[in-house]
Amino acid sequence: MKLKVVLGLFFIIACLVPMLPTAAQAAPVTGDAAISSWQLRWETDGDRFASPDEAMRASGWQDIRASAPVVSKPERVESAWVRIKLPEIGKNQGAFFRSIYAQNITVYLNGEAVFHSERKHWFDLNRVLIPLENHDSGRELLLHLESDTDRLGLGRGIHISNYQDLMRLYAKYDLLDIILGSAFIFVAFVMLICSVFLDRNQLKLWLALCFIILPIGGLLIGYSPFLYTFYGSYGFVYQGLFDLSLYTFLPALLVFFEYLFGSGYRGIVKHFRRFQIGYSVFGLVMLIVNRALHNEFQSFYFFVSVTAAGCLMLAEFILILVILGRQLWRRNIDSIILSVGLAIFAIIGSAELVKFYASSQTYDLSWWKWGLVAFVLSLIVLLGRRFAHQHKLILTYSRDLEIYNSELQRSEKMEIISQLAASVAHEVRNPLQVTRGLLQILESRHQIERSGENYYKLAIDELDRASTIITDFLTFAKPQMEQVHELNLAEEFKHVEGIIVPLANLHGGRLEMNVPRSLRILGNSSKLKQALINIIKNSIEALEGAGVVKIWAYEEREQVVIHISDSGAGMDERVLERLGEPYFSNKTKGTGLGLMVTFRIIEVMQGTIKFTSQKGIGTEAMIRFPAARFVETNAKVSM
Repeated sequence: MKLKVVLGLFFIIACLVPMLPTAAQAAPVTGDAAISSWQLRWETDGDRFASPDEAMRASGWQDIRASAPVVSKPERVESAWVRIKLPEIGKNQGAFFRSIYAQNITVYLNGEAVFHSERKHWFDLNRVLIPLENHDSGRELLLHLESDTDRLGLGRGIHISNYQDLMRLYAKYDLLDIILGSAFIFVAFVMLICSVFLDRNQLKLWLALCFIILPIGGLLIGYSPFLYTFYGSYGFVYQGLFDLSLYTFLPALLVFFEYLFGSGYRGIVKHFRRFQIGYSVFGLVMLIVNRALHNEFQSFYFFVSVTAAGCLMLAEFILILVILGRQLWRRNIDSIILSVGLAIFAIIGSAELVKFYASSQTYDLSWWKWGLVAFVLSLIVLLGRRFAHQHKLILTYSRDLEIYNSELQRSEKMEIISQLAASVAHEVRNPLQVTRGLLQILESRHQIERSGENYYKLAIDELDRASTIITDFLTFAKPQMEQVHELNLAEEFKHVEGIIVPLANLHGGRLEMNVPRSLRILGNSSKLKQALINIIKNSIEALEGAGVVKIWAYEEREQVVIHISDSGAGMDERVLERLGEPYFSNKTKGTGLGLMVTFRIIEVMQGTIKFTSQKGIGTEAMIRFPAARFVETNAKVSM
């Protein structure tokens, strides 16, 4: 049931994600025109023009359509010219270029530079907004692009519309990435602060998840074009943030996974995690060295941070999916939750990569961030389940500890009672016997009139009663179970019936007994009879006249179950809860020790007893003993 709820939650999130406003789906405000075609001319080192006019007069221009843009530059090409013929321009309009792939950009209008941008880092995606006026209608907009990266040219999405509307779009186009990334970083810092309140066992998983969420925020911010567009002078900082986040994310994910599912076959996860940590350290060293030498090793570092890191990330995800597949085979709920989150991320990421390469690298990767959100949600759900499970275990251990403490206190009390009973048996019983004997001698020497009170007999009866109480007290403290045999329950009840039927007839009641001869238990015959007689005797005395005491037994789940039910006065909840307490009895002359001894005997015989009663209807006792045929013959019975 819980798994269905979790999967349903992920399904709802997956349905809502396409409705979120992402940069990939953001469309400009209602525009007046869209550029559908332009011209492109590649430049080599020996074929460069010093001015826009020279470039305009040169030959070799290619016609490019917006539906099939070209951004992959030929060999030995480092720059290009782009020529766009402007349509009819209205008042206070502008041109918004959603995707310009270049490191250095200069935009010329009517022979004059109206926009210029230079980047020393390798992030080549640009958003550019150019103001236009109505006298620019029909003119040609010329762009000079330079780049050391693999991409160079214009992508899809060149719109001409109201300048104020385009400015709002331009300002917020990639803002969602910054907000989402900042939210992840904020959550990670809150988790770090809260980690001081966690114990050692919870802290490991908590910090591992924290160092997954934190770099994900860095990845979102470092990849977003927003900061490069408005604060491009710090581009190397954003790229460093992206690389640092990637080097932290990959080993942290393996650490979290290892805590949840172990090291895998022959510790493969542990070995891969160590290698990943080593590679991340190597990547950080190369990042620092390359930056200190002013990008002297940029090509090699690009291979380390992009090509090799991408292959390692792919290998890591494959390893995780293989291990999750094994866990899914075992129907591990944690693996199912993590698989759902990872599957959403993998499907979205793979689909975007396919679309990216199918579009000649002009598609902007944007949906992957929502795949990361789904993945992080699965990790949070996993951590929540682990904490809930640990909390449940703590509650279970607390209950068990409370029961254990109660049993320990009870054992201590039993030990005290045992010592007290032994003392009473030796120190009190002998004087009582001596006193009883002297009273019998005095009674025989003095002739008692029939009409007078026989105080000697009264004193002797009370001494016998005191001796019986001492015997019950001692039996409760140390029930004698040295002789344990396999008992036929029907035979035992037959002997009990012969003893108890006269008492039932005396009280006007009757017994109905149905005990199969196949039921057998392990125990001491005399003590079992003592316990059964005590219970049946109480049932008979509760009849208060005509009534019936029903006794039946059967075998259930490797146990022999005995029911003793009467149609007597019954008891309320208050009395029922106190049954078995020393010196508690609802009979005028009862001591409460008889039922207390009964409880103790049943307990020592590894049985349980439970009473149910309703006032005015009757009481039923249910006793359970282990069936003898399910007890190993070589087992030692603790009595």
